[in-house]
Amino acid sequence: MCGGFTCSKNALIALNIVYVVVAFLLIGVATYGKTASIITSLSVVGWIVACGVLLLFIAVLGLVGAVKHHQVLLFFYMLVLFLLFLIQFSVACACLAITPGQQETVLQESWARSSDNIKTSAQYTFHCCGFKDKNNTALEKKFQHPPCPRQCCPHSSAETCCMGSEDCGGCSTCFDQLKDAINSGLRVSGGIGLFFSFTEFFGVWLTVRYRNQKDPRGNPNAFL
Repeated sequence: MCGGFTCSKNALIALNIVYVVVAFLLIGVATYGKTASIITSLSVVGWIVACGVLLLFIAVLGLVGAVKHHQVLLFFYMLVLFLLFLIQFSVACACLAITPGQQETVLQESWARSSDNIKTSAQYTFHCCGFKDKNNTALEKKFQHPPCPRQCCPHSSAETCCMGSEDCGGCSTCFDQLKDAINSGLRVSGGIGLFFSFTEFFGVWLTVRYRNQKDPRGNPNAFL
């Protein structure tokens, strides 16, 4: 009968197996991205791997607790999963609710804090030049940028292109290129995060239900 002890146990085990697969996917994607030079920032790789390891730890905790019907492990699993649900649900809602003006502010601050190496990589990847002014004119110092990539300067050297001495007509600004990518990325991230947050809430509800059920193979007088 679905909803009984065995059904709840199998459902909880299946849910945590899915979390294990997702954790290995996160770790694998981060490793592949770094190896293939798709992700150039070590901090980004580190955060992705850390999320994968954390999810793997939570899934293993849930698997052991579900298989053994261990009350203490299930309690800590339920607590950690509920905290993760609150954080992920809040972040997902924030991603979906952010306005275009707020996105521009985030992009401005990110560009201002980025090193020349990161700016060079962004210009090359997105085929863009500068943040909002390709020639570095009438800009605050924090929005200045290194020379534009070669594909933006087919008739001049990279040292002179887009640095005030020559106009760069081959590329648009990085803000124009990044705003659409950031907007779609936030929508996708928010949607996926919202979906997984509800699976975590389902996991919390299922764990509470499973903890309060008694094993029919055990002592019939031992209520858990």
